[in-house]
Amino acid sequence: MMLRLENVTKRFGAFTAVDHLNLSIPENEVFGLLGGNGAGKTTTFRMLLRLIDQTDGTITWKDNDISYNKSHLIGYLPEERGLYPKMKVKEQLIYLGKLRGMKKEDIEIEIKKWLERFGVPENADKKVEDLSKGNQQKIQFIAAVIHKPELLILDEPFSGLDPVNVELLKDAVLDLKAKGTTILFSSHRMEHVEELCEHLCILHKGKPVVNGNLKEIKQSYGKKNLIVNVDFDLAFLANIPGVLRIKNGVNHSIIQIESEAVSQEVLNELLKKGFVRHFALEEPSLNDIFIEKVGASYE
Repeated sequence: MMLRLENVTKRFGAFTAVDHLNLSIPENEVFGLLGGNGAGKTTTFRMLLRLIDQTDGTITWKDNDISYNKSHLIGYLPEERGLYPKMKVKEQLIYLGKLRGMKKEDIEIEIKKWLERFGVPENADKKVEDLSKGNQQKIQFIAAVIHKPELLILDEPFSGLDPVNVELLKDAVLDLKAKGTTILFSSHRMEHVEELCEHLCILHKGKPVVNGNLKEIKQSYGKKNLIVNVDFDLAFLANIPGVLRIKNGVNHSIIQIESEAVSQEVLNELLKKGFVRHFALEEPSLNDIFIEKVGASYE
């Protein structure tokens, strides 16, 4: 394992922000750290970066402590953005690249590559304050990856982006993973986590309530979802043993059932009522699991 947290705890006076957290994050993987406000995600990131020290426990990367002399190997995109609004984009990225030990000519090559990839080469000589929020986010992302870090920490990287730019950033994250970068990121959008992550941890009040392989987490959850499209009311299904919840949408309904075996009984009852346009059994979504474990939806 590349990055390991063992019994990591952080207290601020009488308040415990992170409570005995154990994580093993494999190399060359995208790992999701999830939770609501105050769950301990950002505090965990700051401990990983050595911006603050843990109260108890150990944090190791490649079996060694993380120290300042490894900072050039780590990239960080903070939730609270840290660009200088009065500086031009290119000047700022050159400055930040030099802080990571890069040569100016190498920085300029990376700037050109990334700005073209994100479709904003014309922003090189613009001040950050003159850019849209989405384009500022792109520059912040470039600042985090320009030095080709081995470990990349992204705190809410998709915040403020429209769907097109979300896809641009997701593609960039997957490309970095393919080239060997280990990525730890947080997001309140569960669908992004499902698309990008093999492993994840959900924190609630500083404690891990779900931790492991996403596929195995879903399989062990037990409950399943039926996706149904019919032209009649489904309220009658609530009387079937094993039907836990019915959520009606515009184009389909989601029926949560306690086990796969209940699906046949639901189908039989639907066919008695009329034509069934669509009927599919699916694993629970990560959002379902998140809501049950944390008690709130962040969609």
